[in-house]
Amino acid sequence: MICVSLGRTRHSAFREGHRELAERKAELVELRLDWLRKKPDIGSLLKDRPTPVVVTCRREEDKGRWTRPEDLRQTILRQAIIGGAEYVDLEEDIAASVPRYGDTKRIVSYHNFDETPIELSNIYERMKRCDPDIIKIVTMANRPSDNVRLLELVKSADIPTTGFCMGEYGTISRILCGRMGAPFTYAGFSREREMAPGQLTYAETRNLYRFDRITDQTKVFGVVGDPIAHSQSPLLHNAAFRKVGFDGVYLPLRIPDGNLRETLEEFQQLDVAGYSVTIPHKLAALEFAEKPDVQSDLVGASNTLFQKDGAWHCTNTDYDAIVDTVEEALNGEDGRRGELKDARVLILGAGGVARAAVAGMINKGAIVTICNRTAAKAKTLAEEFGCLSTVWANRGAEQCDVLINCTAVGMHPNVNDSPYEQHWLHERMLVFDTVYTPENTLLLKHAQMRGCATATGVEMFVRQGAKQFQIFTGQEPPVDYMIETLRQARRQAAVG
Repeated sequence: MICVSLGRTRHSAFREGHRELAERKAELVELRLDWLRKKPDIGSLLKDRPTPVVVTCRREEDKGRWTRPEDLRQTILRQAIIGGAEYVDLEEDIAASVPRYGDTKRIVSYHNFDETPIELSNIYERMKRCDPDIIKIVTMANRPSDNVRLLELVKSADIPTTGFCMGEYGTISRILCGRMGAPFTYAGFSREREMAPGQLTYAETRNLYRFDRITDQTKVFGVVGDPIAHSQSPLLHNAAFRKVGFDGVYLPLRIPDGNLRETLEEFQQLDVAGYSVTIPHKLAALEFAEKPDVQSDLVGASNTLFQKDGAWHCTNTDYDAIVDTVEEALNGEDGRRGELKDARVLILGAGGVARAAVAGMINKGAIVTICNRTAAKAKTLAEEFGCLSTVWANRGAEQCDVLINCTAVGMHPNVNDSPYEQHWLHERMLVFDTVYTPENTLLLKHAQMRGCATATGVEMFVRQGAKQFQIFTGQEPPVDYMIETLRQARRQAAVG
């Protein structure tokens, strides 16, 4: 079950928001009384309530908004119990001061906005002595492994325990806590009304991650990277899972550079079945895998990890996605740009995607030149693959038939940037930008104005994701649906 936190400054707005959540099928709503400007009228908020409620009133020291006397706060909590609220949230230090009465269930809570303490089990044992119906432990994740420790506590608890981590690292525990036995997780009313760091919205928790449908049989996947909040892979894969009826959930997992092996070994306790891999972990993913395939070895990097026959395998779906995208664009309606064999290809960038592009183009017989803002990286990559390199300042002087941008230049929010000047483009070129946010980058707009053939990062992104989907699920990917899902999300974001 999802508990939606609701905070408003006026009683009328509280009631209106509560009715809206009920219309949106919310099953449990947390009334954050500390948000009210006036003294809470608990009777009016509980009367004719459209859903069960958790009554909560947080002090400033607990990152709430309550600044009035403490005895008044505890009086309000007692009134909520007398008024028959389904749940009341009591901090550990006041639980003994607010007696049990009637059918109201007691949530005894602990919050730590700084860290996930080592002594979690001691905290849990201490809270058990506070006469709880439910224990709530919420901590700040400063590293991915904090999620594992807290979820293991939830799983082993002999009293129903809601436990998850806050912050960007904490998303996995917010979604998987129910799988470990938590009676509910918490979500926000909307992105603009976030109640805690890293809190997901009700819509995301219910519709994107389908929290209430996750069981111990649900397959868990994720995308690992740093940063990762911008990734649209969760949208793409979760929508595809839903479309074909696959019992899976796909999560964004932030892992700092240099921590991939350690974190993935810890995540094995959570039974994660596979990962998409993005910056900066593609080289580390290849090293982590026990059984790399030919493409990963050829590229020297991996963007996909999956378990098979008790071992971690890896592949690189960027490789085929890039080749397929370029070849389709070359063989467009007019067919005037020919084949990749002997084509002059200029690749901007020297990261993981660039490695896949270089390998794919060379394998197709193209003449490849690599250009990167750090010249040494371009030279090193060119020496590894036996191709050419040039310095960034000379990129416009290189004559090419195909231009592939594998840098982040032009990616949101820097949408007014381009890695290649407009006057360097000519109509015989194919311009392929691997950036997919936005789809129509400034580079592609300039290319279209110059009469170039173009290929977008969305085409590549969906292709590589579709191949991952097939590996993860064993089913044919709904490619057209995945493309439309991505574009529909873009249209909604532009309107909203």
